[in-house]
Amino acid sequence: MTGQLVIHAAGPGTTIQDGGRHGYLRFGVSAAGPMDWQAHARANILAGNPENAAAIEVGLGGIEIGAEHGVVTLGFAGAHFLVTRDGRSLPIAGRIRLKPEERLSVKPGVSGAWFYLSPAKEFDLAPVMGSLSTSLRTGIGTKALAAGDRLPLRAAPLLPEVRFEPGLGPARPIRVLPGPQDDYFTPEALDRFFANPYRLAPRSDRMGYRLDGPPLTHAKGFNIVSDGIEMGAIQVPGDGKPILLMADRQSTGGYPKLGYVIRADLPRLAQCRAGETLRFERATIELARSELFAALHEVRSTMARAHPLGLSSEFLLSQNLISGARSMADES
Repeated sequence: MTGQLVIHAAGPGTTIQDGGRHGYLRFGVSAAGPMDWQAHARANILAGNPENAAAIEVGLGGIEIGAEHGVVTLGFAGAHFLVTRDGRSLPIAGRIRLKPEERLSVKPGVSGAWFYLSPAKEFDLAPVMGSLSTSLRTGIGTKALAAGDRLPLRAAPLLPEVRFEPGLGPARPIRVLPGPQDDYFTPEALDRFFANPYRLAPRSDRMGYRLDGPPLTHAKGFNIVSDGIEMGAIQVPGDGKPILLMADRQSTGGYPKLGYVIRADLPRLAQCRAGETLRFERATIELARSELFAALHEVRSTMARAHPLGLSSEFLLSQNLISGARSMADES
């Protein structure tokens, strides 16, 4: 029997997500997929999987899992969560071999909102409409994961354990490509959006991030002929408060969109928690393209920057390898 993962505990909204359910938007079916595409891809790469393979997406409720019927190789990456194996600290990104007698725990840490666990060779589950992604609002795909669930896995080789230390990116505003309905707003409203801070509202989820801040004035009303929606779209309904459409967005929308968050900045946006302050700045198509290529290169070079697990001084200190100290006088 091949190995499987068993869920011992899981917070609300813990789901399986692959690269998304594409090709069905014209039928009103959401693509779903990961909130943080870069961390999702990194966890898969660390597991030896394709970038868009299925992984467990973990929110602020955390998760605790174990292995059954054999050792399971797991890649993991995401926000600065607290990751432990049987109580011993692990790096925030890497690859481990999880033995049946061990438990892996992931809990929210100092920052970020999403974390990913990817088993080598993926889950042995039947795709729905070509994807394993879960859309909780539409009920398409697997249900939210809960304690007692068992996830069968395909047979996979045991890979060596590694750690990965992601660098800290620049603290800068979220970049937005204006359009396609930016002409539906007064110039003063657009300037206000890019000049003022906004706060991520508590009523935010995988479908949309709502912003609290200066309301935006429409110049041509707040209704348009519904058109397609992609992740990162910034819709502004009648109350003037922007909504950023995320992974579980609807397929079409009838409110004007002042712009789209560039794809390279979607991971930073997705990892914001309710109450955090966001700022935005204008971007160009040329910038959006070059930043996307840089982001893809960064994630695809993950294994070139990975190291054997346990070699960093921070990791060794976290393991409490020395229980005490003795002086030379103790030996005399």
